[in-house]
Amino acid sequence: MAFWKRSAYTDMRSSVRGHVGGLAAVLSVVSLAIIFGTVGGVVPSSLLPRAPETLITAIPHLNAAMSALALVAIVGGVRAIHRQNVHAHRQRMGAAFVLFVAFLSLYLYRLTLEGTTHFGGPAAIEPVYLLILAIHVSLAILCVPLLFYVLLLAYAYEPAELSTTPHPRIGRIAAALWAISFALGIVVYLLLYVAFPA
Repeated sequence: MAFWKRSAYTDMRSSVRGHVGGLAAVLSVVSLAIIFGTVGGVVPSSLLPRAPETLITAIPHLNAAMSALALVAIVGGVRAIHRQNVHAHRQRMGAAFVLFVAFLSLYLYRLTLEGTTHFGGPAAIEPVYLLILAIHVSLAILCVPLLFYVLLLAYAYEPAELSTTPHPRIGRIAAALWAISFALGIVVYLLLYVAFPA
């Protein structure tokens, strides 16, 4: 039984190895379609169960905390791979990805139920806020295909083989953009809920 499981895992990795680009593209298109569909109001709020109001109100604060944790995980993951600690790198980048998915799920859930949160600060600062928000969202969208690509490479190849793939080069770009997106997301949170709460 253990041999069969190991063989199936090896076969799956081989299949993924031959189709990393295509799989990353499909996963990206599906993920972005779900995101844009939700943001565009395609998903009616009546389809979702409504959580208690205290939880819905807490989502922005939870997301800010998850963003901070994800940022710490990304920085820790980058530092780990610089020290050649592949195990710690995988754990930290995996944790950052899980936090990203949780953040996005909660954000889209709240957006579907409550709609967008409008900036409550002075009109003079709003263009700065909108610019930061636009960069944050654009980088998050740009990161989706890059993250799928490097994660699939990490799954398909042994750690010793990854240096012969685009994983290190694309991973550096993805990690930098991802970290900037999370950092800007925290700035957006501070502007919306701390500096100028509605």
